[in-house]
Amino acid sequence: MRNKPMKPTALRLALAGLLAAPLAQAHEQLRITASHDLAIARPSETITVAWPEVNRALPGALIHRIAVRDGAGRVLAHQVTNVAPQSKDPQGVGIAYGELIFQYNFGAGEKSASFTVEKIDTLAPAFAPAVTARYIQERLDDFAWENDMVAHRTYGAALGAPAVPGSGKEVLASSGIDIWFKRVPYPIVDRWYNKGHDHYHVDEGEGMDMYNVGKSRGAGGTGVWDGKRLYTSHNYKSWKVLANGPVRAVFELTYDGWDAGGTTVSEVKRFTVDAGHQFDRVASTFTFAGAAPVTVAVGLNKNPADKGQAPKIEITRDAARASLLQWVEQAHNGAFGTAVVLPGATGFTEDPLNHLVLASVTSGTPLHYYVGAAWTRAGRVSSQEAWKARVDNVAARVANPVRVALAAAPMPTKENP
Repeated sequence: MRNKPMKPTALRLALAGLLAAPLAQAHEQLRITASHDLAIARPSETITVAWPEVNRALPGALIHRIAVRDGAGRVLAHQVTNVAPQSKDPQGVGIAYGELIFQYNFGAGEKSASFTVEKIDTLAPAFAPAVTARYIQERLDDFAWENDMVAHRTYGAALGAPAVPGSGKEVLASSGIDIWFKRVPYPIVDRWYNKGHDHYHVDEGEGMDMYNVGKSRGAGGTGVWDGKRLYTSHNYKSWKVLANGPVRAVFELTYDGWDAGGTTVSEVKRFTVDAGHQFDRVASTFTFAGAAPVTVAVGLNKNPADKGQAPKIEITRDAARASLLQWVEQAHNGAFGTAVVLPGATGFTEDPLNHLVLASVTSGTPLHYYVGAAWTRAGRVSSQEAWKARVDNVAARVANPVRVALAAAPMPTKENP
């Protein structure tokens, strides 16, 4: 079992309280304090620091020659992202990066923790990735992603294209989101695609694909709601990976414009997938003509169980926490839960295929929401009540982000600890 600080989580955090004057000079150590106001535990909390602040405190710091330590001096797994257009560093002074990312487990009642970043003379270790995201060219343009908790996929243009007569090609036109339920922390996406459809639909020890998407929204797909009908996009058209572990994966899926009751709407979804979390953060940006807002729905499939499972399905709508929660008991494959947390939700509804949570959006303004799933056989969530508690924890953390403060200082010495 990994020690507490090394355990990988999913929420993007804001910077606060930056001490600009001290950071303007060269120092040997960047001190980071992360704090929050909740009494609950916050496992695998993801802490982000803009790289220019690291560079300001530690000029010349490079991705392969830094160490991040907790308050006890233990080295933490970390990640440094790269961003355009600053992707080059011809002078080798460490300006090409985007963010420094690492994680910490806040225990119940623990409201503050301190960390340090320092330059080192040796090479920083390469940490084992707990998150991955990739385009699956070998399977009809699927795009798949996973962390150490759960895996997902969605469908590209090749799967939605008509089949040539006699080819036997599978056809599915859907922008819904699939779930692959895992029982193991290591990556399984490549293994399952390699072993094939007839194997990953059976639990052979690592988990299984037992979730039904079809034409529904699956677990967290979107659409435009006109008060009576849901208008949805086609399969995603293009993809872009922006970061790919070890702690966080970030990628975008672009959907071509579709007719939403007389209004042409297009969408770009940006997924942020953090290690140690059952929920992914999604930012969906819808583009359409006019200044008037439209109503967007995020959905959960009403009938997600596999064939022959005689499912018993319960849905919970929690307006106070802006969450939509589903629990599915199955005859043979255990039970699973899905949920959407949508801050600022305006209400709930349903259509023939989906339970829906609603929000108002304007063109070009991202809509942020969180989508998650759990399976009893994975051993983390054993009941509907436990899943509800997990969803409530996520909603509370979203509403109360961690605050990050920075200060630069000399390295401690025996005389000056």
